[in-house]
Amino acid sequence: MHIHILGICGTFMGSLALLARALGHTVTGSDANVYPPMSTQLENAGVTIESGYLIEHLQPAPDLVVVGNAMKRGMDVIEYMLDTGLRYTSGPQFLSEQVLQSRHVIAVAGTHGKTTTTTMLAWILHYAGIDTGFLIGGVPLVDTPDAHLQQVFAHSSYLGAENDSDNSSQTGYFVIEADEYDSAFFDKRSKFVHYRPRTAILNNLEFDHADIFADLNAIQTQFHHMVRMIPSTGKIIMPAATISLEDTLKKGVWTPIWRTSVLDTIVTEEPAKETNLNNNSDWQAELISQDGGQFKIIFTDNNETAIVDWSMSGIHNVNNALVAVAAAYDVGVSVATACAALSAFAGIKRRMELIGDAHDILVFDDFAHHPTAIATTLDGAKKKLAGRRIWAIIEPRSNTMKMGIHQDSLAESATLADHTIWYEPTGLEWGLKEVIEKANTAQDNINDQQVLASIDAIIEHIVVHAQAGDAIVIMSNGGFEGIHQRLLTSLRQR
Repeated sequence: MHIHILGICGTFMGSLALLARALGHTVTGSDANVYPPMSTQLENAGVTIESGYLIEHLQPAPDLVVVGNAMKRGMDVIEYMLDTGLRYTSGPQFLSEQVLQSRHVIAVAGTHGKTTTTTMLAWILHYAGIDTGFLIGGVPLVDTPDAHLQQVFAHSSYLGAENDSDNSSQTGYFVIEADEYDSAFFDKRSKFVHYRPRTAILNNLEFDHADIFADLNAIQTQFHHMVRMIPSTGKIIMPAATISLEDTLKKGVWTPIWRTSVLDTIVTEEPAKETNLNNNSDWQAELISQDGGQFKIIFTDNNETAIVDWSMSGIHNVNNALVAVAAAYDVGVSVATACAALSAFAGIKRRMELIGDAHDILVFDDFAHHPTAIATTLDGAKKKLAGRRIWAIIEPRSNTMKMGIHQDSLAESATLADHTIWYEPTGLEWGLKEVIEKANTAQDNINDQQVLASIDAIIEHIVVHAQAGDAIVIMSNGGFEGIHQRLLTSLRQR
């Protein structure tokens, strides 16, 4: 079957394209924004990508059009698809029907950490010898001599075995990043409603995606739609003392819950009022090093423990690791094996990924685009890179950021950096410069924060002011006009 994917370079749709190829389909696609790492892995996999959304891309007619959620009524290609009666579906619906129906689905949901946690969990299961399928909204970093693991994690998705090789009657597993964003212009349910998980990680829950959700309650409603589908023989895994998740479950829950907590850390949300959930967690992590590079995981039901000693950093990643270990344990992986797997885990692209060193100035790429993610990323960077000055370069690119929903917390989110440069692109619907200047005036303890309106100006400023021993963290959920390599080149030529 010939499948054409509209919006193929999105992290979800690109991963879906690779699964469709693995199922034996001919896959083509088109997108308005083609940039690495997704475009690179698709081209390497032999998927033909067209630039733009043209009617000609649907001529001759494919057998099925998979429509990305960036597509809207009024676009020529969508009107042509509808007028000519082409067969079409959403990405989540295609995945549900073609891949997930026969699997034990392990879904990773939450405002933050979905991609990282999904990758950790898939890595643990494969390390343990379980040939699980997966779909990740990012590209894993692979640093292992194991040829099989190199092959499996070369891309952001993998079909995996439909059945357990040791027991043909036992369903196979599929680990999926479960996004709350809507499915398509004709299906406004969250993607994860299609997945019907048996094991579900609810990592956290904050207000985001203001372009499609009116408030936090609207997002909680979608989360509860998924909760309603988790069987009583399944499992929900979630951090303790997270009010937004506890309130969601008050709408009804029919599945056993494991709660997790990282000991001796500051809880970022207000503790639950009914009980001190943090003291009653089923899974705990105890920090051994302040930056989260070493920690012990404890399953309190039987006091099974093991230590993770890895290259990652940040309390947020300790939380991600803890829920991943719990989910792996739920499907039969021991705590010791899971922790050994994480100790060999290299991470994923665009999550504090070191992309270059220019005369002892380190340049990192990170996907953070929400105030909470910015703050936790910088917290981890500050601890891991102790002794280096931290520069944060941030692009407010997400739809929620562009609408100015989080503008009052932006300056505060970056205070752990020594110097912050905010990029204000043309057409931003609110005054980023005015917001940062107001914060500079109002706060005595704010770091050096300024707003620049061009990539060239940012690069020029860094080249003039950065010093050997500094670290630069570039944060955006897009390509950021290629600033990463342009900055590295300019620093090296300085």
